[in-house]
Amino acid sequence: MTAEAASQNLVDRASRVTRKYQVGGKDIFPNVYLAPMSGVTDISFRRLISRISGGRTGLLVSEFITVEGLTRLNPRICRQMAFAPEERPFTVQIYGGEAERMAWGATMVEEAGAEFVEINCGCPAPKIVRKGGGSGLLRDLDNLKAIIAGVKKAVKIPVTVKVRVGWAEDSINLLETQKVVEGEGAGALVIHGRTRQQGYKGLANWDLIALAKSRATIPVIGNGDILKAEDVIEKLERYGVDGVAVGRGAMHNPWIFNQIADLYEGKAAKEPTLEEHAAIFAMYLELLREEQDIEGRMLGKLKQMGARVLKCLPDCKGARTDVLRSNTINEFFDNLHKLLAGITDYRGRTLEQVRELNGKDANEVVFGTDYRN
Repeated sequence: MTAEAASQNLVDRASRVTRKYQVGGKDIFPNVYLAPMSGVTDISFRRLISRISGGRTGLLVSEFITVEGLTRLNPRICRQMAFAPEERPFTVQIYGGEAERMAWGATMVEEAGAEFVEINCGCPAPKIVRKGGGSGLLRDLDNLKAIIAGVKKAVKIPVTVKVRVGWAEDSINLLETQKVVEGEGAGALVIHGRTRQQGYKGLANWDLIALAKSRATIPVIGNGDILKAEDVIEKLERYGVDGVAVGRGAMHNPWIFNQIADLYEGKAAKEPTLEEHAAIFAMYLELLREEQDIEGRMLGKLKQMGARVLKCLPDCKGARTDVLRSNTINEFFDNLHKLLAGITDYRGRTLEQVRELNGKDANEVVFGTDYRN
């Protein structure tokens, strides 16, 4: 099949899949959106995604926010709820292990103007799990039930829940968790297809996500291993989910949301040019400067994205290292332009080479300022 024929085939396939779903009477279109990632999906990154997709992101979600800090009015934590008008519809995802405090935090989310509030039952971080939050709730479904009930009672906006398939391979309890989520009246269930024990290693189990969808009475959104537009279409076709959340794949391919939106509009999914690679970093810096003025932090965020986006470009390992070792923002852009100018036969990105990047112990993802990969 020629490249042109393959592109048209993908457009045709996209015309036949589910392209939207509803939560609390609100349409989510397109049904592919940015998953929350601590240290990554702050307001600057979300606005970047929104802008390069022409606002066609369907839904944007905050970083996951601790209700402990939120209800104690920690200024830094409260700022994590901030969002721009261009980000609507918007969800704030909260985590914690105390039903009363989770309900209190949810009221603050509603007062901030978010359209939805999401309960995090998926974060594997030990410091969160030890306090009964995140994926720790998968081992205490009675507490999860109390939390959902409390949050539902406290707010009028729809409540969604993000889970993993279980604690470990020998304790998969997705269907039991789903029963609790649906029984307490949540509006949607987002499923990350890994166990807590896996963390971010290995590949997601989409068969389990499909099993949950086959029994669901509410929309089911799948999450895991999405890198490119064709992955989205394949997951919607094969597993029947109502939507797809894209996490780490968006760090490698922030254009994926624009590509999906184009496919849904009957247009081919365009591959970004080298010029668009340069432009996205310039746009990101502009958005970062609207939120902060500390050069070291802005440089760190540029490197964080650069480590992932530039990994997908061909034959530039040494030049990429120079970009990531830059000591100033000006040096970063000088090295970036040298890298792009050195690619003389660009025929597209090599996304497949990063598909299992985080499936090895040595490449375990650490968000924040870690951009080794």
